[in-house]
Amino acid sequence: MDVCNRTLQEVHLVGDSSSSAEFFVSVAVFAFLYCIAALVLYVGYLHVYTDSNRGPMIDFVVTCLFAFFWLVSSSAWAQGLGNVKTSIGTEGIRKTLSLCKEDGITCDVASFAYMGGLNVSVVFGFLNLILWVGNAWFVFKETSWHTPPQTGSTTQPDSESVSAPPRM
Repeated sequence: MDVCNRTLQEVHLVGDSSSSAEFFVSVAVFAFLYCIAALVLYVGYLHVYTDSNRGPMIDFVVTCLFAFFWLVSSSAWAQGLGNVKTSIGTEGIRKTLSLCKEDGITCDVASFAYMGGLNVSVVFGFLNLILWVGNAWFVFKETSWHTPPQTGSTTQPDSESVSAPPRM
């Protein structure tokens, strides 16, 4: 490619942010699949879920894991997106292109790529974190850790504590 009457070699972005993006998308796909499985369980097999304490406890642990994964993947994706923005900014271009390091040549980025959709994806990742933490609270309330299981009471009321009949 010729720029300013000089031939430039092919240049690539410094760093690789693809792993953080792939992790973010993987968490989203697995969260979606888990939501579908939980919906099938809640709608079709609620009696199996409520008959034992194991169902709510497993659901709580998995929900907490997904909340943690949303935190980690959203943070990693936000950092990766920040690295991409730095690489394609003026300073990143000046460090990458050998032409910009020569005396008398000033390199400036004339137009920036639209990153609105990527910024929204980071925001939605952190909103998912809040959603899953809130969901973990409601699932926790279904476990025996929050409310111990009710046992049958065998106590009989004393004869002295019998209430009087209502007045008319």
